[in-house]
Amino acid sequence: MQKTFWKRRSVLILTAIFCCALWGSAVPFIKTGYQLFSISASDTPSILLFAGLRFTCSGILVLLIGSLIQKRLLLPTRTAVRSIPVLAFFQTAGQYFFYYIGLAHTSGVNGSIISGTSAFFALLIASLLFHYERLDLRKVIGCLLGFFGILIMNIQDLQSISGLGDGFVLISQICSALSAAFIKKFTKTDDAVMLSGYQFFLGGIVLVLIGSCMGGHLTLTNIAGIGVLLHLAFVSACAYTLWGILLSNHPVSQVGIFSCLIPVMGVLLSAFMLQETQQAFSFSSLISLLLIVWGVGLVNAREEN
Repeated sequence: MQKTFWKRRSVLILTAIFCCALWGSAVPFIKTGYQLFSISASDTPSILLFAGLRFTCSGILVLLIGSLIQKRLLLPTRTAVRSIPVLAFFQTAGQYFFYYIGLAHTSGVNGSIISGTSAFFALLIASLLFHYERLDLRKVIGCLLGFFGILIMNIQDLQSISGLGDGFVLISQICSALSAAFIKKFTKTDDAVMLSGYQFFLGGIVLVLIGSCMGGHLTLTNIAGIGVLLHLAFVSACAYTLWGILLSNHPVSQVGIFSCLIPVMGVLLSAFMLQETQQAFSFSSLISLLLIVWGVGLVNAREEN
């Protein structure tokens, strides 16, 4: 039987690599956005407002482009009305509440590497809670390699690790893994693009309201800052929508194998954009990246029939 477009192996590979490149650029662009909008690490309300504006714009972009491509207005179905709040909570409001605050208290390199742990959490959640995957010794060893890689990365600064930095970024990856499992479930009955657009918009509005109520403020007169904000909106709109389509057409493990590219690209981009070259190419960071990539590849290796 002829495969549909999204089920083709070549489409999976090219689309997943493109998504990972976009996600890899998010860390240095977020930290650059903090600088351009003069947002300090302690200004949590403005951080949340910045995140909320990004995802509200992402939702609007997804719904507009999706409606144009499908030549119809994308409206939520009866089942989607129940699914959208769940996705909005885990994928946007929950994940990025912790991610943006955490990233303000850690380096771009650390944030990029820790973000790679979402693949391990996704495997455990998909296996133990949703029963999408079979958890075996090979996958367990891969998870241990990944976490050992994170330990090596932080071993020299072990005393300085805080819950607001690396810890919050780690929590955000658990939310990300839960959202991936829910996407796999909800896209069985509803369109991935429609779900993505509405959950981004709803989650973004929640973050905007939280940030505004806490006293956050942004002065949207910096052209470069607006450019960064639009790029981040595009990253979310494009990458998450395409990733959701891939998850709805392929097993979680076959899509997840490409997640190893996210920390690699994020570290490289952080090194050049944020002048963190010394940390990015230090011995501990390189060993950490090697172990994480090895672990992700091991747990997501395609099983031979």
